Amino acid sequence: QEFITNAFNLLQHLRPGKWLYEVGKLAISSFYQYEHLAHIEQKVNEDPILGAALGGNYIIRPDIVISRRPVSDDEINHHQTILESDTPIVRGTPLRAANHPDPDHPLPLLHASISCKWTIRSDRSQNTRTEALNLVRNRKGHTPHIVAVTAEPLPTRIASLALGTGDLDCVYHFALPELQKAIEEADNEDQLDMLKTLVDGRRLRDISDLPFDLAI
Repeated sequence: QEFITNAFNLLQHLRPGKWLYEVGKLAISSFYQYEHLAHIEQKVNEDPILGAALGGNYIIRPDIVISRRPVSDDEINHHQTILESDTPIVRGTPLRAANHPDPDHPLPLLHASISCKWTIRSDRSQNTRTEALNLVRNRKGHTPHIVAVTAEPLPTRIASLALGTGDLDCVYHFALPELQKAIEEADNEDQLDMLKTLVDGRRLRDISDLPFDLAI
């Protein structure tokens, strides 16, 4: 979290906003796009038949989340008057705090969900993919960045999480240049080929790329 917070704050001029950083505490229902999941889970827990039909595990708690506070009309009109409070336009966007039920305490907007895996096993990669798909399928509004960070030394294991498209934006390694050098020195052709596939296929990047990708 410290790296993400410090690095992303350095890029405020590229992606301005009031950003919040949390570690493993907040359920996704704490954010605007997923607020409705708390109501669904409550109904599922109260009704066994409904629970059997719809399943569970709606509420997940990502390892690290980045969210953005909605902005007040004063902030929107900082440079010039863009919105008047009494005009019947721009009433739907969650970026505007005035559109929330409680404008003084609007729900933050989930910007990024970061899964951290020191090492990767098949069950861990499947759990990460399942959580990612839940974030994609169950949202109301835009999709947040969904990424994973790992220190796994074997490219073939990283591939279980990184290969494919649609689940995760990308997987980030905490020391990719060092990993590439170590694999080359080990002269393991299978691991080297897989590492090249992941990097060239834009499925694996170094963690130093992550703050810049989050600014997109």
